Amino acid sequence: MSHRILVVDDEPAVTDLLAYNLRKAHYDVLIAADGHTALRLARESTPDLILLDLMIPEVDGLDVCRELRKTSGVPIIMITARGEEIDRVIGLELGADDYVCKPFSVRELLARIKAVLRRVQPDDTEAQSTGILHGPGELGLDIERREVTIGEATLDLTRLEFDLLHYLLLNAGRVLTRERLLELVWGYDFAGDTRAVDSTVKRLRAKLRAHSSAADAVEAVRGVGYRLKADTEQ
Repeated sequence: MSHRILVVDDEPAVTDLLAYNLRKAHYDVLIAADGHTALRLARESTPDLILLDLMIPEVDGLDVCRELRKTSGVPIIMITARGEEIDRVIGLELGADDYVCKPFSVRELLARIKAVLRRVQPDDTEAQSTGILHGPGELGLDIERREVTIGEATLDLTRLEFDLLHYLLLNAGRVLTRERLLELVWGYDFAGDTRAVDSTVKRLRAKLRAHSSAADAVEAVRGVGYRLKADTEQ
């Protein structure tokens, strides 16, 4: 069964290029040229992934992302112009999974799509860890159920936030570089730009802080990456 991808862009040259290459790679493709159509198709056709340009008419890409994240965890890869760094940051903080800049390499984009879909639907042949990991402030992470709790409260984490916390817990006390976290959580080497990691850590900390001081255990190591303090350091 092929994955369904919704392409949201108002430039015909871009949508034609993407549709051709995605269909060639055996994906089912839907196209929307504006935000209203994108939201309708996202709700009616349940795509497996959305390629979302930020500069689209009627409802812009950031508002589309914000609206979708109210009810859906569908993977979103943003498409932005190189000069729109602030929009990329906002989009990641709203819950987008990744981004590519125009002009982009189709080969790189296809690799990123595969990486995101692989995270969402891991290969059944891969060994899946089970058990519960414990952290500071009554933090518990159930690997099999993909559930995070603090005391009696259950946290509503995205896939990226859950996986990031998972790897930090597995490596408690050790510093993980941003590049290493990209390989572990995002599934590829995202050389040169690690903004996605910082944005996801920021969202994770905010959700942890709403329930306990566990957020303070996720600390940045300047110029390197992040680590979760070991229990002995609390």
